[in-house]
Amino acid sequence: MSVKLTQFSKASGCGCKIAPAVLEEILSGCKQDVVFKNLLVGNETKDDAAVYELEDGNCIISTTDFFTPIVDNAFDFGKISACNAISDVYAMGGKPLMAVAILGWPVDKIPADVAQQVIKGAQEICTKAGIPLAGGHSVDTQEPLFGLAVTGLVKKEHIKKNNTIKENDILYVTKPLGVGVLSTALKRGLLNEAHYQLLLEQTTALNSIGEKLGALSYVNAITDVTGFGFAGHLLEMLADTNLSASIKKESLPIMEAAKEYAKQFVFPDNTTRNYNAQSKHIAGMTDLDFIFYCDPQTSGGLLFSVSSSHEKEMDELLNLNHQYFAKVGTITAKQEKEIKFI
Repeated sequence: MSVKLTQFSKASGCGCKIAPAVLEEILSGCKQDVVFKNLLVGNETKDDAAVYELEDGNCIISTTDFFTPIVDNAFDFGKISACNAISDVYAMGGKPLMAVAILGWPVDKIPADVAQQVIKGAQEICTKAGIPLAGGHSVDTQEPLFGLAVTGLVKKEHIKKNNTIKENDILYVTKPLGVGVLSTALKRGLLNEAHYQLLLEQTTALNSIGEKLGALSYVNAITDVTGFGFAGHLLEMLADTNLSASIKKESLPIMEAAKEYAKQFVFPDNTTRNYNAQSKHIAGMTDLDFIFYCDPQTSGGLLFSVSSSHEKEMDELLNLNHQYFAKVGTITAKQEKEIKFI
């Protein structure tokens, strides 16, 4: 029996995230009054993971991420989900230690051996990251979903938050945009095999460079680009900073294959949702720019800021580690809009 997993879910991958405005409403009355002095990073800044300080100068990183299928193949779905979840530890500048699985499965619709392939795919990525997939929890659901809860470790001085950018910082990104467009083309039966392999290559590439970035004092802030798109996660970096970002359109990496599908108006519904939430904070986004600037990424790259005086050192480090990167803009003093595309 051939099972196409994307046909069992409404949205794909990180595109199934709850809309920012709805999430704000949910969380607005959920502030915890108790102060935990060892909690260094909580949910105040919408960062990628929580960080808790231990007594020896080390800190525990804790994160969870799961979603509905972004691809039809179960093994590949497991790989992408695991890679996406582990990324949040790297985005804090940390090293992953172990993971446990979160599995929701419509057992009356999809055979159990398909779910087994999902877990095997996740195990492959966990092994690649050097960590055990040590357990998990499963429930019977209406739509398939899978992800991980990941524990990591970081020294206190190496923690990288998402909103600690500084004026004149240079912005780097480590993967091209367009995953949401390609995954939508797949769901509509339009994606060819070569472009599927491109999608898989991008979404299963670990952001392990984040651990090295965490050790560098001239890296000021890190996040990863996922369901709220490039613009949405950049806005989170700028929140409460009194700073803005100037982004060069021609420097923003976009997969050529995704551009072809975008010309056919193939893009996720949640791209429009992201645009509606973000556009009032953005200048210079014209015509169909929003398709890529607001494209919900699944297992996207790291977006990080570097002190301008260390640009050469950063370029050399990334090249030495054979890490794909693009320098997409700079952090500026506060402008009329938080983000300006030029």
